[in-house]
Amino acid sequence: MTRTILPGQTIGIIGGGQLGRMMALAAKEAGFKIAVLDPGMDSPTGQVADIQIVAPFNDSEALEELAEVSDVITYEFENIDVDGLRHLAEIAYVPQGAELIGVTQNRIFEKKEIREAGVPIANYIEASTFEELKSRIETLDYPFVVKTARGGYDGKGQQIVENADQLSEAEDLFQNGDCVAEAFIDFTMEISVVIQRNTLGETAILPIGENIHKHHILHQTIVPARVGEETLTKAKKAAEAIAEHLQMVGTLAVEMFVLPDGEILVNELAPRPHNSGHYSIEATNISQFHQHIRAICGWPLREPKLWSSAVMVNVLGEHVAPLTTKIAHYPDWSIHLYGKDEAKHKRKMGHVTILTEDIDRTLNEIDASGIWPE
Repeated sequence: MTRTILPGQTIGIIGGGQLGRMMALAAKEAGFKIAVLDPGMDSPTGQVADIQIVAPFNDSEALEELAEVSDVITYEFENIDVDGLRHLAEIAYVPQGAELIGVTQNRIFEKKEIREAGVPIANYIEASTFEELKSRIETLDYPFVVKTARGGYDGKGQQIVENADQLSEAEDLFQNGDCVAEAFIDFTMEISVVIQRNTLGETAILPIGENIHKHHILHQTIVPARVGEETLTKAKKAAEAIAEHLQMVGTLAVEMFVLPDGEILVNELAPRPHNSGHYSIEATNISQFHQHIRAICGWPLREPKLWSSAVMVNVLGEHVAPLTTKIAHYPDWSIHLYGKDEAKHKRKMGHVTILTEDIDRTLNEIDASGIWPE
């Protein structure tokens, strides 16, 4: 049963990271109260929340406490105990449910659902052991990528295999359980489609961004993506098909490869607001965080419109000090820092969004700043 959650009521968030923080700030603009469950005493979300529950994510008593104080519950990351989330959905209003988390936590389940939605993906095989991988590998051409079915992000939990001699380098991945091996795709760029769906089944899609990675971590998102209209249409239809198939509520980021002929292949899903959608805070009439709150609260969604082309750049730990010394030189930059306690190397600490009329000039400005060296 769907409900309409109104200002003055409390939104519970599982996870205290930057995505929860930006959700909370969007919600508080409309007058909602925020409760957060996170193991950290001074989490980014906890710093702006009305109620903090400091406990592990699988603490049953803490989940019940979150249920008691919240009128609706959402989550800001996908590595949640599925059984705990299912139990929470029985005692509280969790419009997103637990099944989507269960699907996206496992690459094997995820690929199966994408394929059942009728959306193209790279050719792949699954294997429970390294011996099984070796017995089935003849169905894939080299090179391919072996990935753990569960866990792994920002390039972790995967191994590129370029030839038969390198196959043994993937053996250690099976210590974490099942794996998938998927064809290595010769793509021209990666794009991400952030689709949002409310409890009434209404959907909205943010303007599609083009992603550039460094060291397997998202570095920049350029909006609009520099691809043809036909590719954008195919990408939107693919995201809509997946969202409808999964009957998802909230936010789903669909990462895709664009092939040289303009076709798309879906790479992976993220069932929450996404790093590549951060640009929407400044560059669109409705940010992914405001839209997410509307979706889980049963409000009508707003059709996203792009005010301006934009470039979003991630700020990792090593970028914080050079960025803060150069703020005065770039008045057109919108700077977001997440309130994390320690600026660790490669840790996402914030982002910068730059609205622009000339993407190439802005990309050159970013490079010339010296904040993000190669």
